[in-house]
Amino acid sequence: MLNCMKTLERNYLSNFEKKICCWYSNTAVEAKDEFRVLNIRKSKGAFQERKPKRVMPVLPPRTKQMKVDQDWGSVWPGPRSFHPATVPLPVRQGYVEKRASPDKFANAELMKIPNFLHLTPPVIERQCKALKKFCTSWPKALDNDENCEKHFPFEFTFSDYCYSSPSIRNPLARIVTMKFKLESLKLNRIAKDKFLRLVGDRYDEASDTVTIVTDRCPLRKQNYDYALYLITALYHESWNVEPWEQLKSEADMECYEWDKSKSKTNIEQLFNTTSDKIDNIDMYANAVDRLMNEGENEYTINKYGEAVRKILGLPSTVTCT
Repeated sequence: MLNCMKTLERNYLSNFEKKICCWYSNTAVEAKDEFRVLNIRKSKGAFQERKPKRVMPVLPPRTKQMKVDQDWGSVWPGPRSFHPATVPLPVRQGYVEKRASPDKFANAELMKIPNFLHLTPPVIERQCKALKKFCTSWPKALDNDENCEKHFPFEFTFSDYCYSSPSIRNPLARIVTMKFKLESLKLNRIAKDKFLRLVGDRYDEASDTVTIVTDRCPLRKQNYDYALYLITALYHESWNVEPWEQLKSEADMECYEWDKSKSKTNIEQLFNTTSDKIDNIDMYANAVDRLMNEGENEYTINKYGEAVRKILGLPSTVTCT
């Protein structure tokens, strides 16, 4: 009985070793070819080999394919960021110590600033021709500068800038300058005097031009509207007459006035008539005005003496014998 049990044990172990060796040999063969496939559904299928990786061909830059006589307006029709493969120019931007400036490829500096590569002369000419059908002819009444200043007395000046910063808005672009002739406002003597006192040194007496610069607001349109508001307020304030102004005497006047002066009363009493009937009264009035307003100098005194001799009928020169 004991011998029989030992025989069965040896047979069982030999069969188990054979199965282990067979499984190990099959596993080694499969591992040598490829990793084993995890088949959850336990469905048998053909083994699929991996496809080789497809390498896409790298095309040359577009600048290598461009023709010399190409239509640049079709290549770069409008404003856009810089593209190195499209611009057939050896553009460089930036600074590297002890080396040349970086070229256009992989250059972030060229993408920061706005460019005007679309505004070439042929493209501008083409756009002007397209806009020409929407334009009207120049008015015949504005054929010279004098007529333009007569019908459009106000001149506005401002500037545009190319600004390389996080914002393309340049602070200097908001400034608006307004110029106009003082005579275009049609002010009387009192209103003109008030207007000049309000504008101060913004008035140029040599050219009779008033210059107002507005830069308080952040936008150009706001400064433009503010300039129009200023001239409107100045104009109406100049025509405004306070009640106390009617009580001003000759000593309170800012300048000498012939029509309200005692000199006019004296000359009318001397000739016993009104001033408009006296010969050479205009010459005398102008000479008195300049003498009183500009002060005594050789020119004003000579003009005053000449006007006195004219109005009194005396000879212009005196000869001594």
